[in-house]
Amino acid sequence: MKILLSGFLLTLAISHADTKHVYFGTSGREAKGIYQAKFDSEKGALSVPTLAAEVKSPGFLAMHPDGDALYAVANTPDGAGVVAYTVDDAGALTLLNTAPIGDGGGAHVAVHPSGKLLLTAQYGGGSTACFKLAVDGKLAGLPVLHEHEGGSKVVGKRQDGPHPHWCGFSPDGKFAFVPDLGMDGIVIYKVDAKNSSISKHGFAASIPGGGPRHMRFSGDGKFIYLLNELALAVSTFAYDADKGTATLLTTTQSLSDAVKAKETFNSASEILVHPNGKFVYSANRGNDSVTAYVANPKTGELAVTEVEPIRGAWPRNINIDATGKWLLAAGAQSNTISMFEINQESGELTFHRGKIVNVPGSICILFGY
Repeated sequence: MKILLSGFLLTLAISHADTKHVYFGTSGREAKGIYQAKFDSEKGALSVPTLAAEVKSPGFLAMHPDGDALYAVANTPDGAGVVAYTVDDAGALTLLNTAPIGDGGGAHVAVHPSGKLLLTAQYGGGSTACFKLAVDGKLAGLPVLHEHEGGSKVVGKRQDGPHPHWCGFSPDGKFAFVPDLGMDGIVIYKVDAKNSSISKHGFAASIPGGGPRHMRFSGDGKFIYLLNELALAVSTFAYDADKGTATLLTTTQSLSDAVKAKETFNSASEILVHPNGKFVYSANRGNDSVTAYVANPKTGELAVTEVEPIRGAWPRNINIDATGKWLLAAGAQSNTISMFEINQESGELTFHRGKIVNVPGSICILFGY
């Protein structure tokens, strides 16, 4: 009996380990807040998403490194700000507190690896906001705003001034990075985790008129892959972890000129690096597809291997589960989440037929820990 029971518990543990909570940030009239579902990485299956927290326009989401708190940039009763929730073992969200940003709505949010500070990027306000986080995960008071300055003015109104679009941290947590679409580059901050603060450190210029949107580090931390929204291209930078500097190396087009010429509007939205570090993926709105690349481990240069349709409309966001087996794509205008199996040898994407679920106004996908 003990042997049978032990086997049952082992099977149960394995089954539980293959299932993770996944959250969806949303925007639009039909959306009511943050939605949540369970994801089975063994089968590549999502449960029917349900409303986890009612809140207005919870665009982008971020998880605390301990996995017990979730944050969203959203519209609160006090205006545009950040909302903090606790996450229990069942994946349920309970409101902790809210805090206004003080410079318009946040386009992106990220939590430092130490769990002591949180950043938001204000596209409209042209700033980066730094919040202190309390031990219990609450937002500790109002943020310190760091204003960006200037605009490349290469692409009309889009680049007349600064437009921070993403925020995140170096693998060692020593520096913070904020790609700025208007400035055509990455604003770099030095992080003081002890005092939950950041300070201006440097700037990495990208291609003129590229319109930087989001970025990711290579698996070994030696390169930065910067997604240029306006140019629909990925720029590779060499990263010096000691100095906190980035130097532009190469740029790879996400879509061919012939494809872009046939379509009225295209816009790059999200970029990811596969857990194995060999593959990179970016999403293309308008073309409604995901471009897959193979990364050269020595030079960081990318080579396009395929462009895969998402079977939905306007992929505002994509994400890869922790196992690296599955890529999920959020179709903002089709209200869908579609799934693709990732070939571990080539990085090729295969559409998981019959596995599309509906999430109203889905614009962000976040896997729980």
